[in-house]
Amino acid sequence: MTTGTARAPGAAVERLVPGDPRLSFDGIAGWDRGSGARLPLRMPVDRLATAMSANFSRLARTTAGVRFAVRTDATALELEVDLDPGGSPLDIRVDGILAHRWTGGPGRHRVAFPLPVTDGTPADVEVWLPHLAVTRIGAVTLRGHRHLLAAERMGRRLLVHGSSLTHCMYAAGPSETWPALVAAEHGWRLRNLGFAGEAYLDPVVARTIRDTPADLIALELGINAYIRGAFTARSWGPAVCGFLDTVRDGHPDTPVVVLTPLSSPDRERAVNSAGLTLEGARSLTAEAVRVLQRLGDRRLHLLDGLAVAPVADAAKLYADGLHPTAEGEHVLAGRIGARLASIPPVPEAVPESDEDAPG
Repeated sequence: MTTGTARAPGAAVERLVPGDPRLSFDGIAGWDRGSGARLPLRMPVDRLATAMSANFSRLARTTAGVRFAVRTDATALELEVDLDPGGSPLDIRVDGILAHRWTGGPGRHRVAFPLPVTDGTPADVEVWLPHLAVTRIGAVTLRGHRHLLAAERMGRRLLVHGSSLTHCMYAAGPSETWPALVAAEHGWRLRNLGFAGEAYLDPVVARTIRDTPADLIALELGINAYIRGAFTARSWGPAVCGFLDTVRDGHPDTPVVVLTPLSSPDRERAVNSAGLTLEGARSLTAEAVRVLQRLGDRRLHLLDGLAVAPVADAAKLYADGLHPTAEGEHVLAGRIGARLASIPPVPEAVPESDEDAPG
């Protein structure tokens, strides 16, 4: 256990349970129904069985993009966590600056961290849960504080979905995945629906995105379908259109960006078991977007994966020819974030005044 700083005379010690509104969780859809340590859920689990994949159901319970924050002058923070598996870091940021990165093994842990307070001035303390683990939360204890408030959650709501490239396997920590970096750079709120090796346009995912409030949606599509040969040239494009149509049912005006597969030099012209090359899968994904644009979807945008990660950059970006390194996550964040930030938000509807209303 990391030892925390002793509390100041007259200051408080407070033990908060999961779900306490002062913890200001974000990136979640709700909680599991277990007692004691509880699992924050980034998507509802009641229909996961419809994907008919035990691996998908497990990945859907990992806490990618899940974090909580308080505004406090506490001198120490203690956490009770249960990790499955271990080895995925947990990050603590204070006013946006990384203060601690902790990695624990599988099972239960009680850990404490000193907080860098200055003259008792409240700061935003944000805890990012391990993005590759199923992370159950027990008590959260704050020591030595006089101020304890829920952190404010403002900014556009960014929802991302995709494969391991969005789940971010080699990121240095959960707050340094490309989606987290983009959200932090622009002051957005993040919901990460990345599922490593399991991005197959599942209807349960489309419906979840459809039903989740969002101001900007980014969908990284194609690499899992290509690698596993899950779709043919005949079936992939219509499946993309159908997935996007379901998303549109709940987000008729929300900007949606489709990111086609990033480069993977060894796969670009390799024919998979369904007769597709990665180049072909990328082209079909782009064409599906263009079909819907021609049919009138003016808020659907295309982002070419080769522009984000050209073949010539692969050696510098990737750890294994496919997944970005920790440094590569920052490069992707800069390139993807610039494109997302260029898309204007949908203007808020102005309520009719009595004078404007028809008489």
